[in-house]
Amino acid sequence: MLEKPDFPNAKIAACVRDVYGLPVAQVDFLPLGADGNTAVYRVTSNQTNYFLKLRGGIFDETSVTLPQSLNAQGISQIIAPLATKSGQFWTNLEAYTVILYPFVEGRNGYEVNLSEHHWRELGAALKRVHTAVIPPSITSHIRRENYSAQWRESVKSSLALAAANEFADPVAAQAAELLRARQAEILELVGRTEKLAQVLPAQSPEFIVCHSDLHAGNILVDEGHDTFYIVDWDEPILALKERDLMAAGAGLMGGWRSPQEEEALFYEGYGTTAVNQAALAYYRYERIIQDIAIYCEELLLSDEGGADRAQSLYYLQSNFWPNGTIVVAYRADRT
Repeated sequence: MLEKPDFPNAKIAACVRDVYGLPVAQVDFLPLGADGNTAVYRVTSNQTNYFLKLRGGIFDETSVTLPQSLNAQGISQIIAPLATKSGQFWTNLEAYTVILYPFVEGRNGYEVNLSEHHWRELGAALKRVHTAVIPPSITSHIRRENYSAQWRESVKSSLALAAANEFADPVAAQAAELLRARQAEILELVGRTEKLAQVLPAQSPEFIVCHSDLHAGNILVDEGHDTFYIVDWDEPILALKERDLMAAGAGLMGGWRSPQEEEALFYEGYGTTAVNQAALAYYRYERIIQDIAIYCEELLLSDEGGADRAQSLYYLQSNFWPNGTIVVAYRADRT
């Protein structure tokens, strides 16, 4: 969220003081992230900074309990949330959920080039996530892959909406113009994805815990460039391992290296593994479709969002760039 929500900093400070037992000297809104439901803050207490998430909408407790469990198993690249005085890893504040973390000074993978060392460590860390033993009390609450057509149907609806309407809001008008110009390309993408969605369920492969939203914005490199963290565990899923593996070489990691370089370095860390090419293609296509669907819903069905709208339009457009995610996904499709 780029624009500060209409919620008093004083209430956030009181919450941290009362629930976490930390005296608060200052609360600063940070214009970060593409999630319109989540605002983030730097909270300063006793000259120590903390990172606070103020999340609206539906809260999934596995977004907190899962990274806490993985960190407790020694996966240091995952930041564990801090416990409240009662031992819970989140709290409620009016219509919001509050989650507090240690603050890491750093930049994400769009802002800084991941080194070869980082790429190998990313592969190794993800392998540990994929092979971790997660308690049933957590996995029973994690959604399971069902190859839903939800986002594909949403994209089709957005195409129809753009074709039939003119929009007064300039950002919505640009989004609609893009959809009209790229309609055939988008429908081809949807068609490829639907065919793969029909094939994969019949294979009955093993589902494992996946992050599900790996991209450069969710890789945080500290200021010393020695350590990185995999952040934003808001949407974990039990799915094929390719749900996460698809990120290396998919055009999602900042464009610093070629897809081939990304994959080579990543698998040096992850290790030898059989890759289901149909699943890899499906997840790359489906990820693009989900992004298109979400940004179109934000831009065409509402005029709210302020500065976040321009950012959403930018992200929507970037999929169609000459070396954007769609081109990269087609090139890598070995099905």
